[in-house]
Amino acid sequence: MKRYLLHVAALLAVLMSGACSHPVVSYKTIEVDAPFAMEGIRECIFPAQDFSIADYGAVAGGEVSNTEAIARAIEACNKAGGGRVVVPHGEWLTGPIHLLSNVNLHLAEGATLRFTDNPSDYLPAVMTSWEGMECYNYSPLLYAFECENIAITGTGTLAPIMGTWRTWFKRPKPHMEALKQLYTMASTDVPVEERQMAVGENNMRPHLIHFNRCKNILLDSFKIRESPFWTIHLFLCDGGIVRNLDVYAHGHNNDGVDIEMSRNFLIEDCQFDQGDDAVVIKAGRNQDAWRLNAPSENIVVRNCTVLQGHVLLGIGSEMSGGVRNVYMHDCEVRDSVFRLFFVKTNHRRGGFVENIWMKRVEAEAMQRVMEVDMDVLYQWRDLVPTYRDSITRIRGLYMEDVTCKRTQAIYDLKGDARRPIREVELKNITVGEVTDFVKRVVNAEQVSEENINYTQK
Repeated sequence: MKRYLLHVAALLAVLMSGACSHPVVSYKTIEVDAPFAMEGIRECIFPAQDFSIADYGAVAGGEVSNTEAIARAIEACNKAGGGRVVVPHGEWLTGPIHLLSNVNLHLAEGATLRFTDNPSDYLPAVMTSWEGMECYNYSPLLYAFECENIAITGTGTLAPIMGTWRTWFKRPKPHMEALKQLYTMASTDVPVEERQMAVGENNMRPHLIHFNRCKNILLDSFKIRESPFWTIHLFLCDGGIVRNLDVYAHGHNNDGVDIEMSRNFLIEDCQFDQGDDAVVIKAGRNQDAWRLNAPSENIVVRNCTVLQGHVLLGIGSEMSGGVRNVYMHDCEVRDSVFRLFFVKTNHRRGGFVENIWMKRVEAEAMQRVMEVDMDVLYQWRDLVPTYRDSITRIRGLYMEDVTCKRTQAIYDLKGDARRPIREVELKNITVGEVTDFVKRVVNAEQVSEENINYTQK
């Protein structure tokens, strides 16, 4: 009898264990071809359970704030082991959305998340960054910190209300003073928690999407219509996919996607229409990046289309942690960009840029097909002092099978005599018309070209 009771107790324990266990995220691996060693990218497969925000008190119509209801749905999903938090068809007003691990925020067909433009809604401040410098600032509209297995999917739309943010585009004197203050704190190693920037008239705009120190990210199939600042910013992240997005944002600093101090990413089948650069690889600024010591590496961009933007593929200018192993191929520019391939840095940055590839790209009009500029300082040239000179090492830039209709110049390499650019190769470049000059090479070595065809006006 005793043995029987022990067997029953054991069986009950097993049954209870099964009843209390949660489903778990699984993965499939996407193999990526690249001209460097590239491990497969893991894609999250979330548990098949849904948590509709309507079931947690959200109200459609764009009049009632649903910030708390969405947070409840995310928390329930996380506690249940993961799944989809579903935003149904309709317009849903909200403040900041903070994701948790194992949560897929799914935007159903016809769903629109409308984010408020009241800065106080985005307080308390969270740990984020501003142009390569860590700080506490207004919460990004969609934010995750130290999360694993997170996603935004579905064919719906992210459409922030832009009224207040547009007035902040102007960068008045108090804003510029705040930038100087942050730069000084970052340059003198003031602890990040003391860099409180969401105060007064600093007017430091939040990102639309900012994932900070996260792993296994999936962004798939949704639309973006405008952004207060950088549109998609993946910061100190490891592993992810950005796929099938339709991004339109023509405000100030509206990059399409910024991969910063992050590794193992695939960007594919996206369309970008930007007021700034389209695809940008960054790696932090100056002392902050040297402290973090996290290069951006192993990034593939393929089958993407840019309608308008400043740059198709940009490296920097925040790149002090180093950028290596980037491969863009089979992309298209349908309207115009300023530069097709642009590496930008300055004498304060240090770091390195190496092993960057661009192949099979078709484009319309631009100012430069390829440009490297080692003296890009923008407003910072006279705004703040140089705390330390550190010259970037640039080596191994490769462009092949590129066609464009019109450009001012094919390639423009402006290096630094203290550390010249090295190993630049251009092969099979066809340009319908060159309107200014073909090439300029200053402080660059081992520059080679093969089969460059053009008509000079």
